[in-house]
Amino acid sequence: MLPDIGVLGPYTYLATEVAFGSVALALLWRAGAVRSAARTIAVLYPVAYVWDWYTLTVGVFSIELRTGVELLGIPVEEHVFIVVVPALVLGVHETLRLRDERD
Repeated sequence: MLPDIGVLGPYTYLATEVAFGSVALALLWRAGAVRSAARTIAVLYPVAYVWDWYTLTVGVFSIELRTGVELLGIPVEEHVFIVVVPALVLGVHETLRLRDERD
């Protein structure tokens, strides 16, 4: 059974994003790929933002347990999500690539 993280109330989503973002940053740092990941994320961000804004606007999903703070039409947590997801993917990729280079 998964723990009930809802005890964080409106900060639940933000807290999970910060936790996963910390893992992503640690992986990127370890692989020496923070700068290249930042560049990739900056390029992906506008597309992800429009996609996120659209899906929220048409009601594809709703976000419970969030702060309620919005920035440019989407929850602040979604802005963090748009950065964290590719950062985590790139962090795993770069860590595996680094491991392969060492083998």
